Amino acid sequence: MGIRRVVTGHDDNGKAVVIFDGDAPNVKSPTSGIESTLFWVNETTPADNSGSEDSGNMDVAIAPGPGGAIFRVVEFGPEGDGEVSQDELDYLSKAGGAEQPEGARHPGMHKTSSIDYAVIMEGEIDMLMDDTEVHLQAGDVVVQRGTVHAWANRGTGPCKIAFILIDAVPVP
Repeated sequence: MGIRRVVTGHDDNGKAVVIFDGDAPNVKSPTSGIESTLFWVNETTPADNSGSEDSGNMDVAIAPGPGGAIFRVVEFGPEGDGEVSQDELDYLSKAGGAEQPEGARHPGMHKTSSIDYAVIMEGEIDMLMDDTEVHLQAGDVVVQRGTVHAWANRGTGPCKIAFILIDAVPVP
């Protein structure tokens, strides 16, 4: 995706400095239709803002660990014929921290124990839930509160979404 990431920190005297400035290095294509760029991970809350380690350059699950948070951008390619491949199914519904409910109406349906803030940056996408769906477009925001959902790009172009996931108390 080539998204510029600017990360600030502190020098040895406590002054504010930029510690990283350039294309985010942690770009993954777990499936043919999805590309994910990880920007930052907090493994605890409150976050530790000391040090200069690149917390965005690690392997993580879909959902954050206990007390953690994840900031990433995901680009969803068009589904085309509506078929979701096995690699997409594995990534969307079985990667760490996500579970697929039995009898889901879409192969990408999953649920995490997190609160997810999403900003649709470009394109359009449908958010499918148990019995409803919402069409979203660039500029829309979603607060996903641990509910079962899937992302279905039924259009002809890619859809780019910024996600901030924060660990939450599981909803039964």
